[in-house]
Amino acid sequence: MYTLYYSKGACSAATQVVLRELGQEVTIINVQQLSNFKTINPVGAVPVLVDGDKTLTEGAAIMLHILNKHNSALFPENESARQQAIQNIMFANASMHPAYSKLFFLAEHVNDEKIKQETLNSAANTINQLWQVVENKLTKNKFLGGDSPSAADIMLAVYSRWGDYFPVDIIIGDKTITMLNAVQAMPSFIKTDQAEQAMSSTD
Repeated sequence: MYTLYYSKGACSAATQVVLRELGQEVTIINVQQLSNFKTINPVGAVPVLVDGDKTLTEGAAIMLHILNKHNSALFPENESARQQAIQNIMFANASMHPAYSKLFFLAEHVNDEKIKQETLNSAANTINQLWQVVENKLTKNKFLGGDSPSAADIMLAVYSRWGDYFPVDIIIGDKTITMLNAVQAMPSFIKTDQAEQAMSSTD
């Protein structure tokens, strides 16, 4: 049994989806309802995963921990394929995630509306370039991992929703949209959405 500290709609959703895809039970705790979350993670960021006596932070590190622990198609055994899977996870975590995070930062901290829109548009252009990279990777395969979803696909499917919060044009290619829709239709993804919604309605 794992315990996952999450924030609704945040990147921690990808960890939930992967744990469910691996057949692992997980208890989720909404950090927005905690007054002492920084005693658990001083950075104040989700996800945080408790695995027995271990408390793990940083999304990519958590993802690699659970993928290494539980064998599945999400993380291939073949050395070359596994290295590519790690690279895709890091692309999602270290390139796409920060690009979207910039939108949240600008929306919160820039007060001048004209400057805010200009900088949001600039940030969106960077995001669009990254989605084009994903589109190019999908020329031969349905998913980044090949014929079936990978952890990186799941991470990107979570991030792809964030553009809806901002007055910007996020351009995602047809192949990528097909991939994202397929991931979001996975039972584990739907169950994660339902679990977060249920927790929010009881908070």
